[in-house]
Amino acid sequence: MSLDPVSSSVPERHVLLKALGNRSFLAGVIITGFIAAVALLSFVWTPYDITRLEVSERMQGLSLAHPFGTDHLGRDILSMVMIGARNSIAVALVAIGIGIVIGVPLGTWAAARGGLADDVLMRVNDVIFAFPSLISAVIITAIFGPGAINAIIAIGIFNVPVFARVARAGALSLWPREFILAARAAGKSRVLITIEHILPNIMSLLLVQGTIQFALGILAEAGLSYVGLGTQPPMASWGRMLFDAQTRLVVAPHLALFPGLAIVITVLGLNLLGDGLRDVLDPRLRRA
Repeated sequence: MSLDPVSSSVPERHVLLKALGNRSFLAGVIITGFIAAVALLSFVWTPYDITRLEVSERMQGLSLAHPFGTDHLGRDILSMVMIGARNSIAVALVAIGIGIVIGVPLGTWAAARGGLADDVLMRVNDVIFAFPSLISAVIITAIFGPGAINAIIAIGIFNVPVFARVARAGALSLWPREFILAARAAGKSRVLITIEHILPNIMSLLLVQGTIQFALGILAEAGLSYVGLGTQPPMASWGRMLFDAQTRLVVAPHLALFPGLAIVITVLGLNLLGDGLRDVLDPRLRRA
């Protein structure tokens, strides 16, 4: 999905109208915005303090005092889901940032240089792809110990080759174009061409890929926390909540219901947002 300067000069009003008319984009914005608002709210307010244990109120069902019930330690599940949203988004966001900051320059550099540099980068990417984020986390935590920081590093390392491949593919499709050849004929260096012409024209491609990787980052963080390699107690994590609930599903299914729904809704919202962005930003796609 490459856009040259002519096709990328679509009036902003036209793009906005297409976005407002795209149901997938609107649904994704609403769902993602709601989750983000809950995460931001948890910084200043939650119904209860999750570090305070109320054993006398353990395993309570849904009520006005505890809309989502309480867990096996008497902690309010609604408060834990809110803080879990904050932690999951923070881990995924930083990990995506690592992938973009490292992967995009590598991918565009490989496309600009070609030859041996391009081949070496792709082979290194293949090696990294052979170790999914969970395996990378196991290796990292075996050395440095479990924790959110190590989960971020593991997910971030896995995102680097993803964004490198996307940036490289987009850049390679642009280098033979006439406006790039004109820039080279004008004496511009490859670095300057990449900054002024390549990056702006692959930005929409990176944005769509970013939403997809964000959703995968949420799932990866939940998976790492589930196996004890991610966010550590007493901080709340959706994956850790599912782990704690697995032996109590028969007597208290609400322990797994709400963190599970939080993961599903968040990933669904990000996927809808990514599909909507692709439809809006790619002029070659038309929804029936």
